[in-house]
Amino acid sequence: MTAVAVEGLLKKYGDHEAVRGVDFAVEEGEIFALLGPNGAGKTTTMEILEGFRHRDGGDVRVLGRDPGDKADGRWLRGQIGLVLQDIAVEPYLSVRETIARNAGYYPAPRDVDEVIALVGLEEKRDAKVKDLSGGQKRRLDLALGVIGDPKLLFLDEPTTGFDPGARRGAWEVVRSLRDAGTTILLTTHYMDEAQALADSVAVIAAGRIVAAGTPDTIGGRDSALARIRFALPAGAAIDDVPIPVSDAEDGLVTAEADEPTAALHRLTSWALDRGTPLDRLTVEQPTLEDVYLGLTSAYAEQDASSPSTERGSTPSSAARARRGRRPGRSRR
Repeated sequence: MTAVAVEGLLKKYGDHEAVRGVDFAVEEGEIFALLGPNGAGKTTTMEILEGFRHRDGGDVRVLGRDPGDKADGRWLRGQIGLVLQDIAVEPYLSVRETIARNAGYYPAPRDVDEVIALVGLEEKRDAKVKDLSGGQKRRLDLALGVIGDPKLLFLDEPTTGFDPGARRGAWEVVRSLRDAGTTILLTTHYMDEAQALADSVAVIAAGRIVAAGTPDTIGGRDSALARIRFALPAGAAIDDVPIPVSDAEDGLVTAEADEPTAALHRLTSWALDRGTPLDRLTVEQPTLEDVYLGLTSAYAEQDASSPSTERGSTPSSAARARRGRRPGRSRR
């Protein structure tokens, strides 16, 4: 079943087209990552889905309802959770008091202590919000997003400010929510995070979806050439290498192969016959970041010259932060 369906989405700010016919779908029970550089239309698209901004064209359905319709929007606020970048909470309340207060806005919230344990804030349950670290505050944001037991959770840069260990702990929380049946729509600038979490991804650039698929297949990643790198053995010339060389710089040779196993067999056999080592030997497939940068680089100049539509530059960002204090109004 489709949890989010977007067809031909359009949004303009004056003469600037921020979103130009965007199409994508998020299936129920999956983690979907929407990736894109600043100014690409990602923020506007998310705000339309969340019900914070009206669209100028196209069709949008979130859990089967239109977030731009007032009646549907009221219903959706009881079904979705939001974990935004900037959420206003009372600094002098404790962690437990903050979560418990927000739980009171929902007819059937999750258990407060269960949620505190889920996000790893057991040792900080009695600490005041103002005394939390940046990473701990993001954990609290996540707790406020899931206390209402949402069917659909929007995660906006959920691990900003986390150290590597905390990031991986947060990833486990997100996976556990997915495994329990929550559909998750994620935005992140960390490509390793999208690779680790997402079942499906879409890349938006200059207001359009330029690629969509799984993290392993998007942009032809699964069929891309493997890169084989190694230090050229002493006394050997580039012409001696038994596989096609695409680059050689400072003694480091790069070759590309569609069948890396066979290429490695030829290369290592050559080195063994010569009795020379293959120092610094690596074999790499293009990463999700490689594909992302390739897809978006053609739009970088256009994006840089476009008016900013990121959160913090539009009136809706303040409204979203205010609504974060009242989950009964904004599903937080």
